[in-house]
Amino acid sequence: MRLLVQEIRESLISVIFKSYSLYFPGLINDFFGLFFPNNCVACQQQLVKNEETVCTHCLFTLPRTKFHLDPNNTVAKIFWGRVPVEAATAYFFFGKAGNLRKLIHQLKYRGRKEVGLFLGRHFASEVQGTGFFSDVDVVIPVPLHPSRERKRGYNQSYYIARGISDVLGIPIDTRSLYREQTSDSQTHKSRLERWQSVEKAFALRATHELEDKHILLVDDVITTGATLEACTQVLLRVPGTKVSLAALAYTT
Repeated sequence: MRLLVQEIRESLISVIFKSYSLYFPGLINDFFGLFFPNNCVACQQQLVKNEETVCTHCLFTLPRTKFHLDPNNTVAKIFWGRVPVEAATAYFFFGKAGNLRKLIHQLKYRGRKEVGLFLGRHFASEVQGTGFFSDVDVVIPVPLHPSRERKRGYNQSYYIARGISDVLGIPIDTRSLYREQTSDSQTHKSRLERWQSVEKAFALRATHELEDKHILLVDDVITTGATLEACTQVLLRVPGTKVSLAALAYTT
């Protein structure tokens, strides 16, 4: 709903006041701000000029992991001995409370797709200069089962991946990897139970398009790594593929 309001706001400014905006852009934005306040998704304070989606204070107080600076980081170690990955990282620590939890909740359950785009772009911008993404050829978001995606209306991991793609200029592939089996909530499952529920959930189509490609697999939150492991095992069946992993958050 808020994304729709934002689109209406931009459309009205562009269409109705196009000529005036050349001379009074700030005045017009202030006028619409009276009726369609643009607030931070985390703290609900009104955003100021040049801020979008999340205010500067909330953005820079989110708990960053800096895992991309350490090839032997906590997330990478999850997959040691389980599945071979080139690199693995998560942008933030995900705890039981705090602004990041609010943002993830808004992204997954309240239709705030712009949160995924915004954080995905910042994720890529911060990591880009370290070489973590240096030779990635394609970005693939972890897919939802079609029934769940229809119910939710979108795949939250796609918007994180799209934000990363926007910064890196690397294409997104949402067709090759798909989920053919659904499962119930993973929230209260053990590591073994999570793995058993996803080990045969994913499949590939048009595999020739992925041959000899370095794939960046993107998810929202990583806990045990079962979903990413299952996806990676499927992707590595394609000749010449390499896989790196990037999650928006890691559950502590």
